[in-house]
Amino acid sequence: MPNRVVLVDDHKIMRDGIKAILSHTEDFKVVGEAESGTAAVETCQTLRPDIVVMDIGLPGWNGIEATIEILRLFPETKVVILSMYDDAEAVFGAMDAGARAFVLKKGSDTELLKALSTVAEGGTYLCPQVSEHLLRRVQPSPDARSSKTALKYLSPRELEVLRLIAEGNTGKAIAASLALSPLTVRSYRKTLMRKLGVSNIAGLTQIAIQNHVVRTDAPLPARAKSKTV
Repeated sequence: MPNRVVLVDDHKIMRDGIKAILSHTEDFKVVGEAESGTAAVETCQTLRPDIVVMDIGLPGWNGIEATIEILRLFPETKVVILSMYDDAEAVFGAMDAGARAFVLKKGSDTELLKALSTVAEGGTYLCPQVSEHLLRRVQPSPDARSSKTALKYLSPRELEVLRLIAEGNTGKAIAASLALSPLTVRSYRKTLMRKLGVSNIAGLTQIAIQNHVVRTDAPLPARAKSKTV
């Protein structure tokens, strides 16, 4: 029985291209399509697919936000990210959201099919370009364990979120300040904790202060210590 697939991309020509690729295999069957993150969640609620092929740059909820919500509702669903972006923010955001594969749109048909087959069998797949990118980011040097060194490998947006967290802002406040959704802010927080080797907001705040990401005299919002992101 073929794996039931939902395609999520805001460009119909891209969805049609993927359908054409999958039409030549008996292992996968496209059962639905969506052109926005919100529509993707609604489509999955109706069809309960085995696999979702998800773009990141979508109107409304982006692909990472949609992935978080889909996997919250249907943990057994497997998400394959198919994106034109291979920057660390996109890759780490997708992996932290729970995606099982990351493939670039500029890749080959064979690579997409390999990613889908790997995920269908319970594995994970990263295209070679993304794997090399992650290795450079995650293992930049022997002393990468130090917070000062690790901070060098954060993106400008990650540093901005770290600063706002350390200043005592809530997730809702950070989302409003940066025009993000609270789900995306939580994804950033998880990524920061993993990269900096801490397990809570207090650890992130300590690193930010020690490395002058935030001023020690910066005013904190009322009751900041009791709020979480």
